[in-house]
Amino acid sequence: MNGKDLLISCLKNETTTRPAWVPFVGVHGGFLQGVSARDYLQSADLIVEGLKIAKQRYRPDGLPLVFDLQLEAEVLGCDLNWAEDAPPAVTTHPLADKELTDFDSLPAFSCEQGRFPLVKDVIGRTKSAIGEDTALYGLITGPFTLALHLRGNDIFLDMFDDEEDMQALMGYCAEVGKQVAEFYLDNGADVIAVVDPMTSQISPEHFEQFVSPYVNTIFQAVRAKGGYSSMFVCGNATRNLENMCKTEADNVSIDENISLEYLREIAQANGKSFGGNLKLTVVLLMGDVDDAKADTLRCLDAGGETGFVLAPGCDLPYSTPPENIEAVAELLHDPYQRDIARQTAKAAKVDSFDDIEVPDYASGDKLIIDVVTLNSDGCAPCYYMLKAAQDAAASISPEIEVHERKINCREGLAYMTKLGVAAIPTICIGGEPSFASIIPDQPTLIEAINKKRPAGATA
Repeated sequence: MNGKDLLISCLKNETTTRPAWVPFVGVHGGFLQGVSARDYLQSADLIVEGLKIAKQRYRPDGLPLVFDLQLEAEVLGCDLNWAEDAPPAVTTHPLADKELTDFDSLPAFSCEQGRFPLVKDVIGRTKSAIGEDTALYGLITGPFTLALHLRGNDIFLDMFDDEEDMQALMGYCAEVGKQVAEFYLDNGADVIAVVDPMTSQISPEHFEQFVSPYVNTIFQAVRAKGGYSSMFVCGNATRNLENMCKTEADNVSIDENISLEYLREIAQANGKSFGGNLKLTVVLLMGDVDDAKADTLRCLDAGGETGFVLAPGCDLPYSTPPENIEAVAELLHDPYQRDIARQTAKAAKVDSFDDIEVPDYASGDKLIIDVVTLNSDGCAPCYYMLKAAQDAAASISPEIEVHERKINCREGLAYMTKLGVAAIPTICIGGEPSFASIIPDQPTLIEAINKKRPAGATA
């Protein structure tokens, strides 16, 4: 049984000789070649070469073809801000000042537009190069995340104030998703992953109302074409895990914010395979080989041997040390190396961050807002959380300082630790975690900021 066959068996929720292994190599493929994320995501040659290098070095059973949740939004008129070490971010929302259902104002969606012809080239060439024994994942932007790209943060109020039009928007985004899923499958992809990170920001009731029916239409279309499907949500989606596992996806995958044991329990009860959840920042990006091995053992022990796909919690950070990912592959493929790692596992490292000082929030005459993120350049929930804080602060007073604290660096980890942040992303107002994981609406956020402003502060 080759890697591709083993992965398909895992997606069928079968017991296998080992878990399947899918390192989510996105812009990290550019790092492997010494080119920027910007150049990588706009060159079929670079993407294909990045996937071939990842295949050789990381020995995966499956790989994502392109990890960029802005492909659909770009075609539909959203402007992008390109980064050197992360996927681009959406910066404009074409439905922000229009009716929710003003779809005629958007460019007609087609997989012949934008960068989709480039993606088609990537699929064909990657299929020929490594597709015989490696399952190829087509990643599509989930309907809710795409709706937020089109509408902006007002979408969180629309769910309460305009349910009917909100459902129409979700239906529109689901139709786009179906087109993209069929595009990937028709051109040779094996698995469709609906990546919908913004669903980590909503309640179970809203998930059931505005997400489940629409992602299910995509999963049904995938099944009708003989493909396999996964629902992949970054962020702390614990509250929505049961609803995710009740969708018609073959697999549910999560990041490090969620207990893998808890996912296994719920997924298996619903007959689902499941995937996750190697720690991206503190282990794969900033740790060493021993850290990577220890976290791999954690995941293998929690995942078991039935329907489990070992994967990072999201796409690999651009500059992740390759040796850390190679260490994961070594343990997965070699039981002897797993035994050695268990016997020689070193004690967990503790960093007190004594050399990094945080502000004295109580004594200053300015209010400081810290938004603790993974990296707003490439994490949609992080971007929209940061933007909400910036917009609210700007509407109150230019004296309010808003800082992003990215945990993909040691300073950001220090702020996360010293401020007592337990979930990513989180808004901290005046040194206190105030909104964790769920993005607040503007009136709620403005009220919270005003309550924390120093006495005598002027607007």
